[in-house]
Amino acid sequence: MTYLVFDIETAALPFEGLDPVQQEYLLRGAENEEQQEEKKRLMSLNPLTARVVTLAMLMVNSFDAEPKAYVYSNCGDDPSLPEEEGTLADGAIWKTMPERALMTKWWEVLSYYHARGGYTLITFNGRGFDCPFLMLRSAALAIRPSRNLMDGTRWRYDRHVDLQEELSFRQFSSSGPTRRFNFDFYCKAFGIKSPKGEGITGHDVPEFWLQGRHREIAEYCLRDVRATWDLFKYWKRFLADFDGQ
Repeated sequence: MTYLVFDIETAALPFEGLDPVQQEYLLRGAENEEQQEEKKRLMSLNPLTARVVTLAMLMVNSFDAEPKAYVYSNCGDDPSLPEEEGTLADGAIWKTMPERALMTKWWEVLSYYHARGGYTLITFNGRGFDCPFLMLRSAALAIRPSRNLMDGTRWRYDRHVDLQEELSFRQFSSSGPTRRFNFDFYCKAFGIKSPKGEGITGHDVPEFWLQGRHREIAEYCLRDVRATWDLFKYWKRFLADFDGQ
C-alpha cells in the first residue's frame, strides 16, 4: 500500500484583477477599511479567488520505508519561466513551475499511483480544504482532475484518512472530547514536533509568496507534511484498527 501524504499552501489572486462586481461581492458587509482588508485576506482560502503556491507530498510504501519527499512551487504566472529542479535542505526534491504545470503534475502523480495498485491519501483537514480547493482551482484553470477527491459521503470515503476528522471522531462539537483542534494543537498534545514554531505559519504564506520567498514556503509546507505523517502513525498506533473489538 502506498501512502500519499500531502498539503498545499495558497495565496490570494490580485484583488485589482477581479471585475467590479466581484470586488463588490467580496467586500459586501465590510463597514470599514480594516474589515475590507480582512475580507481580502480571506481570499487566500477560496480557489476562485486564490492560487496554489506550494504543494508538498510524501510517498511512503510502508511504515519501515524511508519516505520520498517532493515539493512543487508555483514561482509565477509567466509561461516562459523555465521549470527548475533542485533539493531542499533535508534532501527533498523541489521543483518550481507555473501554477498550471503544478496542478497538471499533481493529477499525473495520482494517475501514476492509481495505475500501479492504488494509494491512500493522508491529510489534516484535506476533506475540508485541500481536496475541494485542488478540484475547484483545477476547474478554474481548465484542467480536469484525474480523480474525484470528494468522492464518497460525509461518513465514508475510501482511500483517504483525514486526521482532523478521525481525531474528532467525525463530530462537530465546539467543546468536550470531540472538539476539533488545529494541527499545531494536536501535534503538541501527542508529543510531535510542530512545524509552526520555525519562523513561518500559514498566515505568512501570501506575503512570503509576493516577496519571492518560495524556498521558505516549500520548506514550511514540507514540515507540515512530515508532521502529518508522524501524526498519522501515532493515530494508527493508538486509535485505529480495532477490528470491531
